Amino acid sequence: MPSASLPAVPTRETGTVPAKQPPAAERVYTHIKDAVLQRRYEGGMLLTEGELADAVGVSRTPVREALLRLEVEGLIKLYPKKGALVLPVSAQEIADVVETRLLVEKHAAAKAVPAPEALIGELSRLVETMREQAEAGDLAAVSVTDRAFHAAIVRSAGNQILDRLYEQLRDRQLRMGVAVMHAHPDRIAKNIAEHTEILEALRAGDAEAATEAVHRHVSWVRHLAQGDER
Repeated sequence: MPSASLPAVPTRETGTVPAKQPPAAERVYTHIKDAVLQRRYEGGMLLTEGELADAVGVSRTPVREALLRLEVEGLIKLYPKKGALVLPVSAQEIADVVETRLLVEKHAAAKAVPAPEALIGELSRLVETMREQAEAGDLAAVSVTDRAFHAAIVRSAGNQILDRLYEQLRDRQLRMGVAVMHAHPDRIAKNIAEHTEILEALRAGDAEAATEAVHRHVSWVRHLAQGDER
């Protein structure tokens, strides 16, 4: 279980009175979670309380609080007197997420037809944003926008229960998305092309084409991610 020196949280001097900081435990929680989701802390890395405390600039007490919260969320595993192990994404987790996404997203895509102009406009903007982020090489941002594209379609279905269920997949989707893009950078252009295909099917009012495009697109996540994660 490799351990590594952890980067300090960046600060900026603005010359103005700084805004009140969140509680220490919340800052540690956000720092670790963002690093895990963006794979700065990769699966198999051992994090120690001391390193995390130094990285965020806090005592060890809020670090323990944050680690307990992250263990409940399934991102880390605590080992007393050793530290916290960042849990790798398992093949079973990938399969479960993809299966759930297909059930929710294909239903939402079919129900989105005929798509309102507001949804078409939002999806068009998100596709363009993905292109800009890809050109800038910001894979973490691409993953966030990718997820927002799909979430917008799910939200358009108007089912609040499904929307909340889909939201629970957010962290896992982001983590898997970054993993796939790092391992298969050529996939980014394909993702954008497939998003455009989904968008055009919705724009044309073709529910069958939209659900088929969603199925092909989401199913690729299983194949690519399983090849990246052991």
